[in-house]
Amino acid sequence: MVPVVGVDAHLPAVPLAAQTPDALRARFAQPPQWEPEVVLEKKFMNREPAHASVLLAIVLREQPTVLLTERTAHLSTHSGQVAFPGGRADPEDASPAETALREAQEEVGLDREFVEVLGTLPTYVTGSSFIITPVVALVQPDCVLRPNPYEVADLFEVPLAFLLDPAHHRRHVFDRDGVHREWFSMPYQQGDKTHFIWGATAGMLRNFYRFMQA
Repeated sequence: MVPVVGVDAHLPAVPLAAQTPDALRARFAQPPQWEPEVVLEKKFMNREPAHASVLLAIVLREQPTVLLTERTAHLSTHSGQVAFPGGRADPEDASPAETALREAQEEVGLDREFVEVLGTLPTYVTGSSFIITPVVALVQPDCVLRPNPYEVADLFEVPLAFLLDPAHHRRHVFDRDGVHREWFSMPYQQGDKTHFIWGATAGMLRNFYRFMQA
């Protein structure tokens, strides 16, 4: 319901040739000089900061896709929202990648044997004080997913080319109680359902676009 103040159709899309598995591996093996666009949201919740990781999972279909979830309505934070598989870091996790892999296995049943971690993007701090490390990985398309019904209401895939085309990146602005907020959304129509990708998930995808376009 918040008005759209702009769409970034004037920015170039990432070429399809840069979205192949080998091109993605090469990009992370020798990262370019670049700056993330979105790193810190304005706080809307007073709580202790918590480290977390998400898995930006690129499924290697004929046209690569990104795996996303819709969180169930009863969860205490970000209920009902579109998100990457992921969650809080445990003290036993050796790295952000370990957190992302463990959480993806627990949340959507993605076994590690199907996952090839490429690297990480800069941390993203949400308004709810989560310090999130996005872990980018390639996923074999023959993986069998078993979503946890307590956490996941829906599991779906969005073409990578759609997300890396700024013509689908919408900007929103909202002023309330003297606080100015801005965020991106990337609505994706799948059949008769619109998956509304926004907030932190859209912000991390925007940073991934900047990384890929640099």
